[in-house]
Amino acid sequence: MDPKRWNKPVTFQTGKIGQYRTIDSTSEAAFTLMNQWPTDSGEKLTRAKMICLAVLEGREEPDKARNAFMKAAEEAHVFVRDK
Repeated sequence: MDPKRWNKPVTFQTGKIGQYRTIDSTSEAAFTLMNQWPTDSGEKLTRAKMICLAVLEGREEPDKARNAFMKAAEEAHVFVRDK
C-alpha cells in the first residue's frame, strides 16, 4: 500500500453538475488542488497545498492532507459526498 494513501477516500463534485471524482491519496489531492480547483486563492487552499507537500516529503501524516483537502473544499463550496 502506498504510504501516502488515505485511510478513507473523498468523493467530491467536480466543476460539472452531477459529475463526481473520488481521490484517495495525497498526490491526487495535490494535483487536484493545483490544477483543477475551482478557485485560485484562499487561506485553506494555500494551507492544503502546503500540507500536501509536507506529506509528500514525509514530514506529515497522510490523513493531515485529507483533513486539509476537506477544509479547502468547504472554503471553495465544493460539495463532498463522503465526509
